[in-house]
Amino acid sequence: MSNYFKHPNALVESPNIGEGTRVWAFAHVLPKAVVGAGCNLCDNTFVENDVVLGDRVTVKCGVQIWDGLRIEDDVFIGPNATFSNDRYPRSGQHLPEYPVTTVRKGASIGANATILPGLTIGQYAMVGAGAVVTRSVPPYAVVVGNPARIVRYVTGPAKPVATGEAKKGVGKPASGIVVEGVSLDNVPIIKDLRGNLSAREVGKGLPFEPKRFFVVLGVPSKEVRGEHAHRTCKQFLVCLQGSVSVVVDDGKNRQELTLDTPEIGLYLPPMVWGIQYKYTEDATLLVMASELYDAADYIRDYDQFLSERAAITK
Repeated sequence: MSNYFKHPNALVESPNIGEGTRVWAFAHVLPKAVVGAGCNLCDNTFVENDVVLGDRVTVKCGVQIWDGLRIEDDVFIGPNATFSNDRYPRSGQHLPEYPVTTVRKGASIGANATILPGLTIGQYAMVGAGAVVTRSVPPYAVVVGNPARIVRYVTGPAKPVATGEAKKGVGKPASGIVVEGVSLDNVPIIKDLRGNLSAREVGKGLPFEPKRFFVVLGVPSKEVRGEHAHRTCKQFLVCLQGSVSVVVDDGKNRQELTLDTPEIGLYLPPMVWGIQYKYTEDATLLVMASELYDAADYIRDYDQFLSERAAITK
């Protein structure tokens, strides 16, 4: 048996408890549960059989970890957070197999949050106190409310860059961007009595020759688009009206950029993870692409993106 602390009033039936884990008063761990090293199971917690906890997981008071839960390393679960593992429960009726709910590495779940069964809480995501999570949460997303909605993303140490930074120099990229290959470029609007004109030319504001374009508009502000990377396709984004926030990620650095004027274009090179959200009601986003549509060019799984990105940056 590993060297771990068990309070005299705790009931630990599992032999699979990691080194340095602490199990406090009135906690109950069933025989088949697996609990990693350095975990902290606070008072009145319950861990069922088909459960795997990684290392350094904190489970605060009043939390029940039911069959089907997979909780990775360094997860924080706040007091009285509630997991469920049956969408249509009936007394005395049991599923032959419970849906797997996964809480990925470094995620945090706030006090009194409710997580529906079969979902994934992405790595380093944060679920706000009292949130009711009805859909899987992307990596690094912060969700609040009932039903839970994305309000922002956790980014790196660099501050968000607004379009005002790019406006400091015509035709020059904005300073402060830390995501590899990404740039914000400024081309001014020509204004006269007949109206306004904004134009870009290949090689003079467009970093590639477009083969395709599409326009995103009428997006409800609660919705998130993108959430993928391209293996070969380059993109150039211009917000023609309204505003939209764009999260860019090269696997090491993450940053949120704001597009709120047609004077600014955002260049996204291949192998950069991109997310667009916080669309205003009137937002119209023009996207120019260097390649024709190819479903095989998309990477829609963040872990797959990290794996492929690491392979090309060795």
